[in-house]
Amino acid sequence: MEKVWLESYPPGMPEEVPTPPFRSVRDLFEQAFEMYPGNAAYTNMGTTLSYADLDRLSMRFACYLQDTLGLTRGERVAIMLPNILQYPVVMCGIFRAGLVVVNVNPLYTARELEHQLKDSGAKCIIILENFAHTLQDVIKKTEISSVVTTGIGDLLGWPKSALTNFAMRYIKRSVPGYNIPESITIGQALRAGADKALDEVDIGYADIAYLQYTGGTTGVSKGAMLSHRNMVYNVQQSITWQADAYVGVEPLVAITALPLYHIFSLQGNCLTVMAQGGENILITNPRDFEGFAKEIAKYDFNMITGVNTMFAALMDTPSFSSIDFSHLRVCIGGGMAVQPAIAKEWKERTDNWILQGYGLTETSPAAVVCRIDSAFTGSIGLPLPSTEIIIAGDDGNPLPIGELGEICIRGPQVMEGYWQRPAETAEAMLPGGWLRTGDIGRMDEEGYTFIEDRKKDMILVSGFNVYPNEIENVIVELDGILEAAAIGLPDERSGEIVKIFVVRKDDSVTEQDIMDHCRENLTNYKRPRIVEFRDELPKTNVGKILRRALRD
Repeated sequence: MEKVWLESYPPGMPEEVPTPPFRSVRDLFEQAFEMYPGNAAYTNMGTTLSYADLDRLSMRFACYLQDTLGLTRGERVAIMLPNILQYPVVMCGIFRAGLVVVNVNPLYTARELEHQLKDSGAKCIIILENFAHTLQDVIKKTEISSVVTTGIGDLLGWPKSALTNFAMRYIKRSVPGYNIPESITIGQALRAGADKALDEVDIGYADIAYLQYTGGTTGVSKGAMLSHRNMVYNVQQSITWQADAYVGVEPLVAITALPLYHIFSLQGNCLTVMAQGGENILITNPRDFEGFAKEIAKYDFNMITGVNTMFAALMDTPSFSSIDFSHLRVCIGGGMAVQPAIAKEWKERTDNWILQGYGLTETSPAAVVCRIDSAFTGSIGLPLPSTEIIIAGDDGNPLPIGELGEICIRGPQVMEGYWQRPAETAEAMLPGGWLRTGDIGRMDEEGYTFIEDRKKDMILVSGFNVYPNEIENVIVELDGILEAAAIGLPDERSGEIVKIFVVRKDDSVTEQDIMDHCRENLTNYKRPRIVEFRDELPKTNVGKILRRALRD
């Protein structure tokens, strides 16, 4: 296969990425602890943890996991937190104890949380107290035996910690009551590990670092096994690709508004910035765009990542005009397509292009990224060093330049497979280690890739994958429903919204009944925004519902 994209690489960009200077994610951040102890590592709500602080606190948490809980190499620990200082502390602690991180969306319903905890076999969970009531509903159906709760303000320092937690609990009333016997607080866990010594656990390339849950291309959520090799190579690929942009920048300061439990932010911000001794400015609630804009206006930041809808909403915020973008070097848009109008307006107002990047949870995630020195063209860019792309036909063989086919990816960042799902792993892979993405695209003569369509019926809402099967399965559980079919419709704010077509057995079932049922069983971004009742749904001659006909 001819690697036509190499001719379009920036001068000096290697075909193969240098071997990473670390064998694991643990090595990555422990190297940062040693090299940059005085640097700011994470800042949130005006409080900063240095790399030395993160070293000390994460070691305590690691000792708690190993000594107090007795967790052993390879066991899974779930993190159900938004972007707060506790996230990097517990994540680093989990790896120092030789364990596996299972990232959980804090907004999950009880149904979704139960599935992920049961499927992963997680033994311990660290959860924000605001969501502990959801865990309470399902914990007895899982293998969770240890629960660590935390409040938003727990690591903000006195008296800010007490004031913040008081406001959340008693003024905003955003912490519903819960009762989880024998749960402990993050403070108690850190104190329990304070006087302990850690027995170092050998972990390296082959060990699983994250079970990162995704629907893949269809169906129920499943855990992509991302090894330490996957993650450290993808970090090295990103650093190599962006190196020229940060010449003269020290230390790197990144705005981290996308949630760290999402693979894009986890790799692109959390790990890649830490590997360079940089600072992540954590935005806990990026939906409060006025507060978001005022917060980042305080910093001379060099990097920001986001999704199209975030950039659009931020520019529509009055305080956007107070942000200083003169230090910004890299702005990457991923998770969903960046709209040309948004990219153009961002350039006009910040003097920076939003660079499109492309990847999947299964690719750790970065695989194809635009050149740092390029304008917006609509292309998703060029394969990163050590990454290969083919456009494959239905038979899995490469198609000629310019023809439409399925984008397939090979490289050190491609997952090890789906957790305990060999059949679905085999379905996702072609011989030779190629991952089938499910996206239809083409490559031009210069090696730039363009996405044209989706092979599967996945819906993309604000950068999050939504799978019609899951929504349909929830809706047909409602009494009086015969059939349901979900499709995505274009939406200016979120890229797409979910529309559901419903055939009723009982005409007394209302649109409100369906909305209420979905509110109980689906995260907000998965819920239908439009319901249409029909007498029947279009089907193939073997009875399969034709979603494409509904879209048409």
